Amino acid sequence: MADDTGLALLPKDLLELQLGQIDLLMAIRQHTEIDEQARLLTLDLEVEDAVGEPKPLTLTLSVPMVAELPVTDPPAVKTRVHQPAWMSKSEAAQMTAQLPDEDILSVIEHVKDEASQHLARLAEKAAARNAGTTEEPIVRAWFYFPSISTREKRDDLVNHSSSYGLTGFLLAGKPGILCLEGGSEAIDDFMKFIKTESWGDIPPQHKKVSERYRERSVDLVRAFRDMQEITDMVGEKRGERANRSDMRALKAWLDERGLGEALEKILM
Repeated sequence: MADDTGLALLPKDLLELQLGQIDLLMAIRQHTEIDEQARLLTLDLEVEDAVGEPKPLTLTLSVPMVAELPVTDPPAVKTRVHQPAWMSKSEAAQMTAQLPDEDILSVIEHVKDEASQHLARLAEKAAARNAGTTEEPIVRAWFYFPSISTREKRDDLVNHSSSYGLTGFLLAGKPGILCLEGGSEAIDDFMKFIKTESWGDIPPQHKKVSERYRERSVDLVRAFRDMQEITDMVGEKRGERANRSDMRALKAWLDERGLGEALEKILM
């Protein structure tokens, strides 16, 4: 009998096919969790990057047990690719939209192939940028956020910067400070990517950021070995929601690295 949505439980033979797909996954995949009520499977995969390092990738699969009758074939399994740290939200959404309408195992292999190709492209871009930075002078750019607190936005800034050959730090809170070191063009490309791709679905009023100062010198060298978030390392948060950044502590932290003078230019 159909419910108010016009959907009814699949015939017994089709139900067995759907349950068989679930059983197959549970049998061959160690890192599979299932929500029995919703028939949702969470599948943790690993794909290798260009140097053979494993990268995590998570899928959610929904196995329909109802359909609009009459039906002769089981409904396709619905799969969603969760955004990993090394992929933008729009890239994960695009991968999900382009999944083939096939059996579960074929879909999984398709995702792994696409993810591996994506990682290979990232490695090629990083290599090209890193090769370019040996000729292009290093600059240090400072950006100011009236406020930045969302974990996803913060992670995007830190995780994607290495693909552009950038180093520096992020201090989240009110205000937020971002420092980027690398080629001038790479910094511009990175911030364009962040605003249009990584944060593409965020309302403009929630992604306000302005460049306040860019250091250029023929003998400028990197002050940081990598990109990191220092929010929990510098000072104590203040304010009603404990999100007010401690600029005095940041100044002392920058002084230790010979960068203290930059803060005055950023906050002017």
